[in-house]
Amino acid sequence: MTAIGSIHEKYMREALRQAKKAYALGEVPIGCVIVHQGKVIGRGYNRRNTDKSTLSHAEITAIRKASKAMGDWRLEECTLYVTLEPCQMCAGAIIQARIPEVVMGCMNPKAGCGGSILNILEMPQFNHQAAVTRGVLEQECSHMLKLFFTELRARNKADKESRLSTDNNP
Repeated sequence: MTAIGSIHEKYMREALRQAKKAYALGEVPIGCVIVHQGKVIGRGYNRRNTDKSTLSHAEITAIRKASKAMGDWRLEECTLYVTLEPCQMCAGAIIQARIPEVVMGCMNPKAGCGGSILNILEMPQFNHQAAVTRGVLEQECSHMLKLFFTELRARNKADKESRLSTDNNP
């Protein structure tokens, strides 16, 4: 493994730690960290249901914290690590923040805008693009999401069966 590869894995593990926080809340486990000069300056994890906010994505929270740490909305010397390919809102925010490098764990074929559905991050039509690295700790990132959704489906099925038996037994 190259030195760059091991650094990417180190920070993706930090993003996975953030994703575990979302998991513990019953949120879709997505985590993000932003690194500047070898130091994590922004962290975030998915909190949409907890905060009741469309904007509570891991990347948005991490960008907000990193901007505060840098004292600027421009994050031009930073690298963003995220466990799941960003959606259109987050990919747009990454470009708006001028983040030059994005490292992703697993792809999101249903909503990803870092190469799956669209590739907002690398569109030459914008005044800024990000260099993208895909598939860092992909199996770990993907496994956590699959496990979450398997458990969610089982919980939903059990809840539905419980409601049906309660409705049928007055």
